[in-house]
Amino acid sequence: MKTVLLLDLTFDQILSMVRQLPKQQKIRLTRELEKEAIDTKLSQLLKTFRTKELDVKTITEEAESVRQGIYDKAKH
Repeated sequence: MKTVLLLDLTFDQILSMVRQLPKQQKIRLTRELEKEAIDTKLSQLLKTFRTKELDVKTITEEAESVRQGIYDKAKH
């Protein structure tokens, strides 16, 4: 059986609890929060660039065009 508790804590209360953690647990908490922030930012970024007008063929053609331009510059 699982018990669910809901606590109404303020930011300052949470901060006070975090400050009481040992150094290693603070580091672990920091890493977890960083991962969450990175995941959120990445999701937003991917959502921003999502389009129905872009397909693999278009991407491949653009990549080849850029490669050719780099190759042409290197020859001169």
